[in-house]
Amino acid sequence: MSSVGPSRIAIVGAGIGGLTAALALDAAGHEVTLVERRTGFSEVGAGLQLSPNASRVLIGLGLGAALRRAASEPPGVVVRALADGRQLGAIPLGPAHRESFGAPYYVIHRADLQTLLLDAVRGRAGIRLLMGRDVTGLVETRDGVSLTLESHQGARSETYVADLAVGADGVRSRLRGHLDAVPLRPWRAAAWRALVPREAVPPELAADATGLWLGRDRHVVHYPIRGGSHLNVVAVVPERAGTDDWGQLGEPAVLRARFPDAAPALAALLGVPDSWLVWSLVDRTPAKPLARGRVALLGDAGHPILPFLAQGAALAIEDAAILAACLGTAPVPEALAAYAKARRARVRKVRAAARANGRSYHAGPLVGRVRNMVMRRLGPAGMTRRYRWLYGWTP
Repeated sequence: MSSVGPSRIAIVGAGIGGLTAALALDAAGHEVTLVERRTGFSEVGAGLQLSPNASRVLIGLGLGAALRRAASEPPGVVVRALADGRQLGAIPLGPAHRESFGAPYYVIHRADLQTLLLDAVRGRAGIRLLMGRDVTGLVETRDGVSLTLESHQGARSETYVADLAVGADGVRSRLRGHLDAVPLRPWRAAAWRALVPREAVPPELAADATGLWLGRDRHVVHYPIRGGSHLNVVAVVPERAGTDDWGQLGEPAVLRARFPDAAPALAALLGVPDSWLVWSLVDRTPAKPLARGRVALLGDAGHPILPFLAQGAALAIEDAAILAACLGTAPVPEALAAYAKARRARVRKVRAAARANGRSYHAGPLVGRVRNMVMRRLGPAGMTRRYRWLYGWTP
C-alpha cells in the first residue's frame, strides 16, 4: 500500500488479543483474516480481570451488553495477611470505581470472554476465521507479507498474502522471531489455578469481594465468576524449574504443603479443589521494536507481563485499540512504527509496576511491615488514586 486506506490484515492467534484486534480492525474498515492453530476452543483456563482501561475498549466495540451478562463486578478488593488473616487494606471497586474511571472493573472466566468475542467475530462479514492452521513461514516484501499456513497435522499447505501481519500468538510467539530473538526466561514461580463451586467455599470467604492474601514468597487471589456460581482461585508459589507445558495437572497435596501456615479460612479454601492446573511463569523483555516493516506484535507475543497487576489481557486489548487507530493515519510501515512508538512507554511502565507488585506481594517481614503501613496510610481512597495512571487510560 502506498496510501492510507483499508488494508488486508492477517492476525495470527485467536486469543483475547487477536479476537479484540480483529473486531477493532474490522470496525476501522479493514479486511481481516484470523488464523488460529487450534481446531476448536476449549474451557481450559481460569478467571481474568478486566480493569477499566480494558473494559472501556470492549464496550466501545459494542460488547457492553454481552459483558454485563457474562462478567461479574466485584464491590472491592480485601487485602489480608496470609498467615493470620488480618486485614491489611482495601480497594473499592463496583460503582465507586466506575465513577472514578468511567468504566467497570470486571472479573470473568477466560472461556466466557473468549466466547463472547468469538461470537462477535463470527457476526462480522469482514472477518474470516481460519481454524486448524499453523503459520510455518513468513516472507516480508516491500508491498506485503506472505504467510505459509499448514493445516492440522501438516495435511495441507497454503499461502496467504496480506498487507501486514499481526502476531497475537502468545508468549511463545512464532511471529516474534521475525523481529527479535530474545529468549523466554523462567520466573522460578508457578501459578496454580482452580475453580471452586460456591457452595464449597468457606463461609468467611463467601462474599462477592475479591480476596488478596499476601505472604513471604507466595500470594493467593480469589473472586467469584460465572454469575457467582464459582470462585476462581489462583495461588502463586515458588518453583525451582519451570516447564514449557501449559496447564499441567497439579497434585493438591503439593500445593497445600506450600501453605502450612495459612490462616484457617484460606487453608480451608485451598483444601477444597481436587484438581489444579499449573502454569510456570515466564518473563521476556518487550520486543524491540514492537513492530517493524509490515509485521506487528500485540499482547504476550510482544510484551509478556507477570501476573502481579492483572494486566496481561488488558494490555493486549489496549494494543488492539491503538493498532487500529494508527492504521487509519498513515501507510502501513509508518502506521506500524507509530503503533510501536505509542505503546513503548506504556508497556514499560505497566511491566515495571507488575514486577514491583510481585516484590511487594511476596516480601519478607521487614519490607512487608513497610508495605502494610503504606496501605494503612493510603486507605481505600488513596489506593484507588495510586492506580489512576493505569485504570484511567483511554485509547
